[in-house]
Amino acid sequence: MSDATLVIVESAAKAKTLSKFLGKNYKVKASVGHVRDLPKSKMGIDVDNNYEPQYITIRGKGDLLKELRAEAKKARAVLLATDPDREGEAIAWHLQHLMNIPEDARCRVEFHEITKEAVTMAIKKSRTVDRDRVDAQQARRVLDRLVGYKLSPLLWAKVKKGLSAGRVQSVTVKIICDREREINAFVPVEYWTIEAMLAEGRKSAFKARLVGYKKEKIEVGSEAEKKRIMSELEKAKFVVAGLEKKEKRRKPSPPFITSTLQQEGSRKLNFFAKRTMKVAQELYEGLEIGGEGTIGLISYLRTDSTRVSKIAQDETLDYIGRFYGQEYIPPVPNEYKSRKSAQDAHEAIRPTSVWRSPDSLKAYLSRDQYRLYKLIWERFVASQMASAVYDQMTMDIAAGAYDFRASSSQLKFPGYKKVYDDSDEEQDKNPLPELKKGTGLQVKSLEGEQHFTQPPPRFTEASLVRFLEEKNIGRPSTYAPTIDTILKRNYVERRNRQFVPTELGFIVVDMLKDNFSNILDIDFTAHMEEELDQVEEGAMAWKKVVGEFYGPFAVEVEKASVGLEKIEIKDEEAGRPCPKCEQPLLIKNGRFGKFIACSGFPTCRYTESMNMETGVPCPRCGSPVVQLKSRKGRMYFGCKSYPECEFRSWNRPTGKKCPVCGDAMVEKTSKGQIVISCQNSQCKYKDEENA
Repeated sequence: MSDATLVIVESAAKAKTLSKFLGKNYKVKASVGHVRDLPKSKMGIDVDNNYEPQYITIRGKGDLLKELRAEAKKARAVLLATDPDREGEAIAWHLQHLMNIPEDARCRVEFHEITKEAVTMAIKKSRTVDRDRVDAQQARRVLDRLVGYKLSPLLWAKVKKGLSAGRVQSVTVKIICDREREINAFVPVEYWTIEAMLAEGRKSAFKARLVGYKKEKIEVGSEAEKKRIMSELEKAKFVVAGLEKKEKRRKPSPPFITSTLQQEGSRKLNFFAKRTMKVAQELYEGLEIGGEGTIGLISYLRTDSTRVSKIAQDETLDYIGRFYGQEYIPPVPNEYKSRKSAQDAHEAIRPTSVWRSPDSLKAYLSRDQYRLYKLIWERFVASQMASAVYDQMTMDIAAGAYDFRASSSQLKFPGYKKVYDDSDEEQDKNPLPELKKGTGLQVKSLEGEQHFTQPPPRFTEASLVRFLEEKNIGRPSTYAPTIDTILKRNYVERRNRQFVPTELGFIVVDMLKDNFSNILDIDFTAHMEEELDQVEEGAMAWKKVVGEFYGPFAVEVEKASVGLEKIEIKDEEAGRPCPKCEQPLLIKNGRFGKFIACSGFPTCRYTESMNMETGVPCPRCGSPVVQLKSRKGRMYFGCKSYPECEFRSWNRPTGKKCPVCGDAMVEKTSKGQIVISCQNSQCKYKDEENA
């Protein structure tokens, strides 16, 4: 027997990091994710035997398990250090079973951050495998398998082959479809705003807006009404009716949890959720940092708790006082409440040491790693800082029977905004003079502007994640794979970073809604999540949760399989004949989007790509620029004359060349606004006039 302790983690990258600082008394191996799961070839759940799952060793993992068993026999002890969440707990349980480790063995350890101190402390706190957490994962896995294996074949038979359905994915598609229907049904309503530029004597003019009539709120709904009001205002005297000054404090946002990291990653870095999670995983598992060696830079990335350890908080307050000044430390350390449904298993996402500033690590990180680490570091440091303080002033102005209001907000003390600005709001650039009640004002200008109410916006990845979280649908770790799945299945498309449902998405949602109301019910899905939480807390048996769902669901499946008629989805005609056999060409949906194929398939196998023209010429050769889709489903733009012309861009080109370097001018999104700038990252030219 060896003197070494065998430590089993999930990923090879984490194993490499741990090996470098655990020393010769430990041997670290990776399970490379799950080692045992339900079979792919059949449902693998014995519904007649109380929903007993029939697990098998995952294909290709046999040799790895053999190696792990051999290492375990030689080891002094075995520690299962898979990820500190439900999924990781389940992997540890499967490993325990396959390696014949006694059930009461204190073999389970959790690494919430990959640093020498944290890992050493975690090893001292080994425990038994948490069966309640395992059962919560089993319940989710079994429920998802039952839904998938019962509904997917039905979709194949009644709609088309290759489709899939799932508890969370189907609700997500419904949410996107419902929003699209809401947009299509929206009827714009006209309204007008009336603003006056006012001044007192030689003081600077300021802007005030019409808000009321005879102390009641006013709404101007037509141009005729606007003209009548402005005609009356031209004769009115504008007088200060009141002035209120007050100080407003704005608290910092809490440190990141998984969902808010995905949202801000999208908003500030233009990262899709999948990319954010991939980069965050790299930061968590460990990177080579100069003299420090390989070390994890952030705490565990899958969390829905905003809790912060006292050690991390004290360290951060010390850092703030030293680098920003004592006035930036709040009178009482900031605490944040997590959502009611938060599992609170571990801390918020934070740097493993606040002393590792982004700039000190920049030389060791890739561009994506640096940008995401900087975002996490700044958000965490800011969350522990004092509030921002504003001086707010509101002036009420009487103009006959009409009421105007002017407001101003000036930043007095930046507080946490010194490090991280968590909003798009700007200071109100409308400074107001301090005027006494009764002061008369001169009207410099009076203008009315027409507006129309806007429909609700389509979901972006950030707003969809926020909506799913608010409605308690799925878990933070499921958002990225769910979005990935509905895109791959062609239920939705991305257009300008917004989700748009396809015809197929509408058809599948309507079919499921008519036949499986619970599957698509937001409240029902949220209730299921609450029951899974109760399983983890030991308050509910997992097989009871599954049984209560499956009984009615199985009846609905049987009814739909008999009574539901096949829905025919006809391919759209391309409007021209096949150049090979002259049969009509059809527009079809494939794995990587739409393409054109001969209707004579399989006799004639002619196909061609279908790329939408953007209406702008290529900045290099003048040929049309077309919209394309990468193998991962991401939209990009390229010249139609490829490969003769190799122009490619992730951003929509304008057709113009940069006047500084000659590269293409493209549309980029910054804080929700379109910015026209040079594609060349080394050239900073922006077209401010046409932005």
